[in-house]
Amino acid sequence: MIHSAASQHSFWNSKLGHAAFASIAAMVMMIALSSQIQPGAANAAPVAHPSAESGHVIEIA
Repeated sequence: MIHSAASQHSFWNSKLGHAAFASIAAMVMMIALSSQIQPGAANAAPVAHPSAESGHVIEIA
């Protein structure tokens, strides 16, 4: 279903649209700031995982 530009414009002017925009902006800022705090922290101190010996490595992103 294709929405007209008027309906999209009214969404961003609604309270829900403002909340969505604030949420998106907060997530973007959190990612930007967390990547600048310690950019090399993930590679600086590797953590030994007990499951790594069995060949099963799980990466959580």
